[in-house]
Amino acid sequence: MERTAISVTIEGQVQGVSYRAWTEDAARRHGVAGWVRNLVDGRVEAHIEGAADDVAAMENALWEGPRAARVTAVHRQPAEVANHRDFAVRYD
Repeated sequence: MERTAISVTIEGQVQGVSYRAWTEDAARRHGVAGWVRNLVDGRVEAHIEGAADDVAAMENALWEGPRAARVTAVHRQPAEVANHRDFAVRYD
């Protein structure tokens, strides 16, 4: 399987609403690997990699988030495949 990767920043009310935990669960449901973390400016950043269709499905899911989240933008750019094996919440 050929893997693809994207780097994504998510804007809106996405911190303090369990968005990272929701993203980790969604990534497992969509079969993608990578990571998600909070940024100091209130946005959330994620690296997502896997099969192209799975990555696209995950990117679309990021607009949903948990019930308390209010996503106003999802910015995507291509990224290098890092061959992550799972998906994790980062605290750096």
